[in-house]
Amino acid sequence: MIGTDTISRVIGKDVYDESGDKIGSAGEVYLDDETGQPEWVTVRTGLFGTKESFVPIRNADLTDDGVRVPVSKDRVKDAPKIDTDGHLSPQEEEELYRYYGMGTGMDTGMGTRTETMDSGMDTGLPTETTTGMAGTGYATDDAPGTVGRDTSGPTTDNAMTRSEERLNVGTRSEEVGRARLRKYVVTENVTETVPVSREEVRVEREPITDANIGDALDGPAISEEEHEVTLRAERAVVEKEAVPVERVRLDKTTVTDQETVTEGLRKEEIEVEGADTTRGQDRNI
Repeated sequence: MIGTDTISRVIGKDVYDESGDKIGSAGEVYLDDETGQPEWVTVRTGLFGTKESFVPIRNADLTDDGVRVPVSKDRVKDAPKIDTDGHLSPQEEEELYRYYGMGTGMDTGMGTRTETMDSGMDTGLPTETTTGMAGTGYATDDAPGTVGRDTSGPTTDNAMTRSEERLNVGTRSEEVGRARLRKYVVTENVTETVPVSREEVRVEREPITDANIGDALDGPAISEEEHEVTLRAERAVVEKEAVPVERVRLDKTTVTDQETVTEGLRKEEIEVEGADTTRGQDRNI
């Protein structure tokens, strides 16, 4: 059984169906006006949690793993598409009760919402509780002159409560892009100069002297003869080898920017009618 004291443990938890299959993550909890107990929870489904569906948690169980609801995953998948804008109209709530086979639900009144600003990240901001727009006593065209949510009911006294909305701003982490490393091969031409040497033939002539006359007279006086010399030359040789030159990795850094949020906030005003007021006192409170 999930009560108001455990709502903070529900928001952001994984939601499982009656068979133990994961449906998604809990987003916002809606309370019943009459009982003040949790009645509905929005479950974020889809690949990136962009789709939200209303799921009943009246008889749900809260475990260490998350929230287990008494409906099937397919049932939630085909649930009526209703905007999670902070309140349920009587028609929307009736449609949900009828779809999940929970009776008419018309005697339960409108729901109120309890949500955290970011179910995936601790922002340090307090939990926000927003009263639903319909069925809360705000002046409407159907009930002109009705101001304040305590103008009727068993707990009404001679005082009127004035309420106003407060703006709580937080952040939510969401995926905005991806970066990846990819390695590919390119070829570039490299030119280097290397010295090479070669042997060439040089003819040397020396006169006959007493020192070499013995070699000159060795052999026949007149003859035909050949003498051979081997010539050598260097050639440029190229070899390639792969060597590591650097390591490249992806890292993330957090950059903080300032973003301005503008939202209209409603508040109730109280005026006195049908009686003289103290002179000099403002009739609007």
